Amino acid sequence: MLLYHGSNTEGLTQLAPRQADHDRPYVYLTTIEQVAAMYLCNAVQRPYYWFPYGFEQGSDVPVYHELYPDALREVSQGVSGCIYTVNAKEGEYIPFKNIPCTRLGVVPLDVVGCIEVPDAYELMQRYIADGRLRVSQFEDKTPEQLDGWYKMVASYLKEKDMINAPECSYARFVRNKLPAAWEHYENML
Repeated sequence: MLLYHGSNTEGLTQLAPRQADHDRPYVYLTTIEQVAAMYLCNAVQRPYYWFPYGFEQGSDVPVYHELYPDALREVSQGVSGCIYTVNAKEGEYIPFKNIPCTRLGVVPLDVVGCIEVPDAYELMQRYIADGRLRVSQFEDKTPEQLDGWYKMVASYLKEKDMINAPECSYARFVRNKLPAAWEHYENML
């Protein structure tokens, strides 16, 4: 299966599983090139991730959700890296239960192709122009939609007990960019 992986590291010939925010090391892969491009643009430091995207029902076009004004530009402009491709065989990856287009590589995978990305924001703009990516802008969201997102973020903060790690990159990001989500979290405690 042809799979994509976005990385800020250039020149890779093999993708090896790495420990992230899950129970064991994985290579994070996707069946959709545009999703791999989003993974170049992490607003927080690893092992945490910030990629607020999803899909509208019945569509395979990813939708990037801006949860604060001009978020896509802020996280992607000037970001460079590569979108690597691999041909993964059955048993070399497992599905990721929460995101249907995502696969978790469980073994090192040889790179078979590479798209060099000098500026992720420019690439995203091409995807948008081609109809391969949509952006749900902050200004177009209802208060109820934003509140739903903030509650989801608050649940993650609680799951990771971030009140005891207030200076980690994810907690700082939420406090600075999504203060309503942090407030939801504090109200959960």
